[in-house]
Amino acid sequence: MDDNLRPESGVSTFDPRDSAPQPHSPGRRRFLQTAGVSGLAVAAAPALSQVSYAGSPDQPATQSDTPPAEGKQRITLTVNGQRHQLDVTPNVVLLDALRHGLGLTGTKKGCDHGQCGACTILVNGTAINSCLSLAVTHDGDEITTVEGLEQNGRQHPIQQAFLAHDAYQCGYCTAGQMMSAVAILQDDAIGTSDADVREAMSGNICRCGAYKNIVAAIQSARQQMQG
Repeated sequence: MDDNLRPESGVSTFDPRDSAPQPHSPGRRRFLQTAGVSGLAVAAAPALSQVSYAGSPDQPATQSDTPPAEGKQRITLTVNGQRHQLDVTPNVVLLDALRHGLGLTGTKKGCDHGQCGACTILVNGTAINSCLSLAVTHDGDEITTVEGLEQNGRQHPIQQAFLAHDAYQCGYCTAGQMMSAVAILQDDAIGTSDADVREAMSGNICRCGAYKNIVAAIQSARQQMQG
C-alpha cells in the first residue's frame, strides 16, 4: 500500500501476528514492554519537517531562525520550481521527504526496494527511484515530480497521451511510468522504436499489464513533442 510508513520515518509498525497467543518468558515480556515505550518515544519525534518555503528558485528560501533539532540536517530542495527547506534525519529517503515532508503524494511507494518504479522522479533531469535515495544527498538539487509536469494549467504531452491511449488501469504505477517516459523522451541516446521504448521502460512494472498502451502513449507523446 502506498502509505505504508517505514519504521525510520518515526512511526512504529504493527504486525497482526503480534497479538496471537504465544509462549514467552518474563524476560521477553519485559523486553517487549521496553520496546513499546521506545516506539512511543520515536513516534513523538518526527523524522522530517518543513521549516520554510519560498516561491521560486530565484528567491532564496526563507531561513528559519531556529537551528535543526538534534540529529537532523537542514536541506534545500527545488521541487517543481519551488524552493523548500526541510529538516530531516540522515535515514529519511527522498520519497518520504516528498510525500510526508512536502505533501506531494503523487509519487507512490510501491515495493520500497527500487524494483517497481512507482516512485520514479527526475533529479536534475535524470530519472531515479526515490525510495532508494537518501534525502540528505540531494541538498541543492532540482527535482520534478508528477505534480510538476503540468505547466500553467496545461498538461504535459505525456499526460495527454496516457489519457488518450488508456495507458493505465488501477493507476498506481502511472506517476512513475510517466516520469520515466518523460526522461526517455528527453534522452537522445535512447532509440525511438517500440522495442527501444520497452527496454528503456523495463524498470517500471504495471501489475495491470497495460504495457501495450503505455508504449503507444509514449510514441504518441513523442510525435506531439516533435511536431
